[in-house]
Amino acid sequence: MDTLAAAEFADSLDTLARKEAPIARSASSSRWLKRHVTDPYVRKARAQGYRSRAAFKLLEVCARERLLVPGLRVADLGAAPGGWCQVAAEKVGPRGKVVAIDLLEIVPLQGVTVLRGDFREPAVQAMIAASVEGGCFDVILSDLSPNISGIASADQARGAELVRSALEFACERLRAEGALLVKVFQGAEFEDVFREVKAAFHKVRVVKPAASRDASRETYLLARQLRR
Repeated sequence: MDTLAAAEFADSLDTLARKEAPIARSASSSRWLKRHVTDPYVRKARAQGYRSRAAFKLLEVCARERLLVPGLRVADLGAAPGGWCQVAAEKVGPRGKVVAIDLLEIVPLQGVTVLRGDFREPAVQAMIAASVEGGCFDVILSDLSPNISGIASADQARGAELVRSALEFACERLRAEGALLVKVFQGAEFEDVFREVKAAFHKVRVVKPAASRDASRETYLLARQLRR
């Protein structure tokens, strides 16, 4: 992935406020930090040992949709810091397989195969395929976010390209009856991205977990049954 969005990356830094040397902060960054440290999902993540608040988004989708069950093979694209693959490993159990891929380093997790690289590169795709028997997965997860520039049109375009990359990967490495859960952003690119995912899958639903921040434009597409 390009990088995690700043808010999601910060979710994994449990001691950020304590360890940083005092620096002058803008009013907006101070408000963000206050909102972050008082966020109930951040507190729950710390209490329950998850690496990010994003874990609760996936837990909610799993509770609603029965997305992850024991024995499944799962690829987590852009997995750092590891909240989603933690949940996936819990859900699929020892009979399943979870492969986490990211450009950033991921501290090892029990039950998770960690690969470092850009999943869009052929050499990395070959490593991912070699990590599971038959080279295909039952579920592909993508919580990817682009580098945020603050320019809405550019950020939406970059986000849409990440969705398309995840979709392309799914078309190559997802079993026919499998599922893709991918982050998308509401905006000018949303309808085009939705149509492209719909063209590749028989069933597509928009899901917005309660753990997604109210102010965030993020939502998720849950797509099942590839059209082959």
